[in-house]
Parts: sequence; C-alpha cells; structure tokens
Amino acid sequence: MHDTTAAPKSLPAYRPRADYKQVHRRFPTTAWLRRKAPAHVPLFAFEYGDGGAGSDVGIDHNWAAFDAFKFVPRYGVTNKLPPVETTLFGTRYNAPFGVAPMGGPALVWPGADKLCARAAQAAGVPYTLGVAGGATIEEIAAIAPDVFWLQLYRFSRDNHKIGLDLVRRAAAAGVKTLTLTLDVPVRTTRSREARAGLANEFRPNAQMLWEMIQRPAWLMAMVRHGMPRFATLRDYLPAGAGTNDTIRFARQEMGGAFSWDEIALYREHWKGPMLLKGILHPADAEKAMALGVDGIWVSNHGGRQIEALMPAIDCLPAIVRAAGGKATILIDSGVRSGHDVARALALGADAAFAGKAFLWGLAALGDRGPAHVIDLFMDELTSSLGQIGARSLAEAREATLRHPGAFAAG
Repeated sequence: MHDTTAAPKSLPAYRPRADYKQVHRRFPTTAWLRRKAPAHVPLFAFEYGDGGAGSDVGIDHNWAAFDAFKFVPRYGVTNKLPPVETTLFGTRYNAPFGVAPMGGPALVWPGADKLCARAAQAAGVPYTLGVAGGATIEEIAAIAPDVFWLQLYRFSRDNHKIGLDLVRRAAAAGVKTLTLTLDVPVRTTRSREARAGLANEFRPNAQMLWEMIQRPAWLMAMVRHGMPRFATLRDYLPAGAGTNDTIRFARQEMGGAFSWDEIALYREHWKGPMLLKGILHPADAEKAMALGVDGIWVSNHGGRQIEALMPAIDCLPAIVRAAGGKATILIDSGVRSGHDVARALALGADAAFAGKAFLWGLAALGDRGPAHVIDLFMDELTSSLGQIGARSLAEAREATLRHPGAFAAG
C-alpha cells in the first residue's frame, strides 16, 4: 500500500453558502431537487442523469437498501453536533463524503464537471473527475487542486498507451488518488436514455431541439460551456475532431473490466494512492489488497449497468471484514443524503460518495446546485450523528443498528 503516514494536509474550514437557509426553504432535501429538476432541463438531459439499467429496479433497490437500515439511538450522551473532519489518503477533508465520478454530467447541465469541482474545493471535500467527463484533467487541477481525484476506465490497445498516458497526466496535475473502475465489463442499454433519443451519438432530433428551446437557462449554459464532450480524451484524436468523433473514439477504445494483471501494471506506474471501484465481493477486495491497492470502492455503478446486482450498502459489511483495516473503504450507489452517509459510516465505510444527488442539484439550481447539495449533506450528516448519540466519526462505527439485507459471503 501507498504510505499515507505523513502528517495530513488540512483544508480551510467548511462554511455553508451565505444563501443556504434561503435555498433550504425551497429545497430542504435532494428529493425536492429531483422533483424540480425536470422543469429546468430538457427531458433527454433529465432521463440521462436520472435513469439506470433496465427498468430502474437496481436504483430502487439501492435506495430501498439504505432505507431499510435503521439506527437505535443512545440518548443522554451529547447535545452537540459532532465534528466530521476526516483524513483520506494523507489529506484532511472537512467531511467523509464527496462527489462520485460521473460520465457525461455536462449533458445534464453544461459545465457540470467544473461546477462540481469548484464547489468541492470550496467545501474541502473530495471531487472525482470521470475520464468520460466534460473537463480535462488539467482544467480540474486548476479549479480543485486540493481535492482532485481521478477515475479511469480501461484503454487496453497498444499496451495501454492511452491509459498510461492518462496516469502520467494525472501525476503531473497533482491528482490525489487514482481510481480504476471494474464494474463495466460489457456495454449495456439504458431504456430511459433510448426513449429520450440518446443512442450511440449525440445528434439532437426535432423533439430534443424543442425541449432545449423550452429550457432557456440550460440552453444559455450550453452556449457558455459548449456541447457535451469527453474533454480529457480529445488529446488522443486528430485536430478538428467533433463531439461525435470523440464519442465514437471512446466507444472503440474504452471498455471492459481491468484484469488483475492490468491492475498490477497500473499499480506499478501510479505512485500515489490507488483505488478499485465497483467491488461487491469480499474475495475481490482481498485480491485487490494483495496487489497493493490502497482503497476499496464498494459500488454497483449506481444501478446504471445491470439492475440485478446486490445493493452496495448490503455488501459493505462483508467488504469491511475482508479488508480488516488494511485498506480505506469507500462506497457509492444510492447515497442521497447525509443520513445515508451516516449509515455507511456506521457499517465501516471511511467515506461515501454521491453522483445523482449532484446531478439533481445542477438540474434544479444550475450553477448553485453542487454547493447546495454539499451544504445539505453536511447539515444532515452532523444532525444524524448527533441524534444517535455519536460524538465523533469513530463513535458512529459503534452505533447500534439493524441491517436486514446484509450480504454474508460464503
């Protein structure tokens, strides 16, 4: 594992936005953001960000699994909101949650990657750029230098020429952690995207153009930021390549799950903390640690690849037991609130990450959305921990709880 024993670097103290209370009255939870989102963005944009694989059953299962988790509080312990600062891979963050990597968030709200990165930097929480995002590694490094994590998919041609060059660029940009994603071994179809007119390429039809015209704020954001694109990958295309050229290139070059030998190759080239994302089985966590991986990211890809997977939160305890304190444990897939973050912490996660919640924030509030979601999460996390009698993150792991769906490997 990478040595993270040095004194952690601290970020400026967290402060909520000045208008948080005012916006909170309109959007007191991310569920309210989701309700409002379709009124502010084109239908195809909302369907892309909100939908999942098949009939969205996997998304529903993720949410239901979190909701089935119940705390049994202990009272007479504290009347204060607990501190929630934490150290992850040698950096001191203001909270144990962050922005998960997302593919194409700029389709939901143009400029989404940069807006999420800026909000995360201001709040002092991790931001993970997806390699299929709408901003380059170098652009995000300039916006969020203290909280910047990078997620990679597999580029195997020419002995991983592109993938290893992305590793080089990440190191040069000062990326804090590198995340390899395992849970996309094959491509799948998302029915809501298909019905909304999104196929292999982004070619707006008459219906989509009408939807765009009806959403002037979204349209103006696209004028400012340009068409959605896989920005980081454009360096590997010929000069003048358009958006659909980039999409075709990504589909041809990017795909498949990393093999264990390939993970070892990236471990050799990347000298900083490295994570594996998409692990649900404890045996896979054990293999990862044997290769020197520093973090296990428990995830079922948010229910966006196949709907018949175990919810990530139900697999978390078995992964924690398998890790035995030898790796940092992260989770996403179904995290909608600070209350969900508290649940994940109680089951042994070191941090929890959200994707859809930030897309709902962007769709409902535009540029202000990511910061409001962070403020909501911080408010909900501290109040949840205080309510159950936890005076610290460590005490959250000692909470009395019921977790009926927990996976028992055997």
